[in-house]
Amino acid sequence: MSEALDAYSQVVTAVAAELTPRVAALQMSRQRSDGRREASAGSAVVFTGDGFLLTNAHVVGSQRSGTATFADGTTTAFHVVGADPLSDLAVVRADGATPSPAKLGDASHLRVGQLVVAVGNPLGLAGTVTAGVVSALGRSLPARSGEAVRIIDDVIQTDAALNPGNSGGALATSTGEVVGINTAVAGFGVGLAVPVNDTTRRIIGGLLADGRVRRAYLGVAGTPAPLPPALAERTGQPIGLRVVEVVPDAPAERGGIRQGDIILTAAGQRIPGAQALQRLMLADAIGSAVPITVVRNGALVDVIVTPVELMGDRPRR
Repeated sequence: MSEALDAYSQVVTAVAAELTPRVAALQMSRQRSDGRREASAGSAVVFTGDGFLLTNAHVVGSQRSGTATFADGTTTAFHVVGADPLSDLAVVRADGATPSPAKLGDASHLRVGQLVVAVGNPLGLAGTVTAGVVSALGRSLPARSGEAVRIIDDVIQTDAALNPGNSGGALATSTGEVVGINTAVAGFGVGLAVPVNDTTRRIIGGLLADGRVRRAYLGVAGTPAPLPPALAERTGQPIGLRVVEVVPDAPAERGGIRQGDIILTAAGQRIPGAQALQRLMLADAIGSAVPITVVRNGALVDVIVTPVELMGDRPRR
C-alpha cells in the first residue's frame, strides 16, 4: 500500500514541479460607475514560447489588461489578445518575460478514472496543486454571449478540488500535458474543465489570429431523434438531428431545409445532435457550400447550404 501511495505522490509532485512555474495568477481591476474599484482574479497557463497564456473568457471579462504573477514571484503586465465567451476561452499576452510553455495535450484520449492534477491560484493562494480523477467525460456546459447561446461539449468532470481563482488554471495528465482549462465548480467535489482538443485548438488559433472567433450561422434549432429502424440499418446511423425551427430567410431556409427534416450528415460528418453541427460552424464554413443530407418523408434528400458569419450575437446578412 505504501509503495502505491509513494508512486501516486511521485506522479503528483512531478506534475506540480513541471506546471506550477507555468501557471500565472491574474489580477485585474476596473473602476465602477460609482467610482469604486472592482478587482477580479484567476489563473492562466503559458502555452507558447513568446508569452501567450490561455485562460477563461469569464476570468478576463471585459478587462483589456492586468497583472500576471508567477510562482517565483515574477510579475509582468499583460494585455488581452482575444476572448470567446461562447467557449469560455481567452488568450492574453504578457508584456514581459514568461517561463517556458506548458505542453498542450489532447483530451480526446482521456478515460474515466484517469489521474488528473489541477494547478491554479484558488482564493488568492498562488501555486496550489490538487489531484483527483476524471469523474466523467462528455459533459455539456452552456455558455452565453448576448442573445447567442452555445453548448461547450466534451467538458471534463473531475473531483480534483477547484475553488474560485482556479478558473483559467491547468488540468493535466500524469505526464504533465495540459488537457483542460479549469472553468467551473458545479458542486462539492465536482469541477469542470474546458477540454483541449481539435475544436478548442481551432478556437485558440482564431483568438491568436483575429482576437475573436469567427462562427458560421445556419439558422436552425433541433433535437436528437431516432431514425426509423430500416433507415438506421441502411445508413448505419441510429440518430439524427430533427429540425424543430428554421429561422425565416436564414441560410438553412434558403438552402431548402424544412421544419421536421432530420439532418443526417453535414460536410460529410454524421450529425447525431446539435453539438456535432455546432462543431462545424467555425470560420472555414463561412461562405462555403456545405452539403447536408436530411430525411424528409422517409426519403433521403440532399441540399446545399451556405452559412453566413455570426457577428456578435446576430448573423451578418
